[in-house]
Amino acid sequence: MKLQIRLLGLLIVLFSHINVNAQTQKNGLTWYTDINKAQEQSAKTKKPIFGFFTGSDWCGWCHKLEHDVIDKPEFQAWAKKNVILLELDFPRTKQLPEELVKQNNSLQQFFKVQGYPTVWIFNMEKNATVNSFNILPLGSLGYPRAEAGKEVYTFLETANGILKSKETPKKS
Repeated sequence: MKLQIRLLGLLIVLFSHINVNAQTQKNGLTWYTDINKAQEQSAKTKKPIFGFFTGSDWCGWCHKLEHDVIDKPEFQAWAKKNVILLELDFPRTKQLPEELVKQNNSLQQFFKVQGYPTVWIFNMEKNATVNSFNILPLGSLGYPRAEAGKEVYTFLETANGILKSKETPKKS
């Protein structure tokens, strides 16, 4: 696993100049697309990263997760307080910059994402000595199984469980 983490760290360093649409605003939330920018905010705020793996232009379940969870005020308040949002998009018709495609593919492989939507909550630590990152996965979520209209509550309950069960690692 450490080899994978270091390899991913090296790949991330290679993509450190993505900056094309590095962040967007949706429903009052800031969504990053550049892992480096998300990591900077995560380090500043001491909040983990919420990586949303999506197929923005083709994935019906991704749209459903956005509609039933992410677009809800409860999620928005929770996200502002608890996480840094990172969108990792895998569109079929929309063209992304090559650096962003490589970054997203590297993270997809690291987390072994096989279906969409998938959310990974994780911490990243920068190792300035070797100019790489270590990724510390906390847990993953998908579309919540819940009674219609209660999806946001089930999703947030699971996300809070992940945050509570996995303390932010302390620096040694």
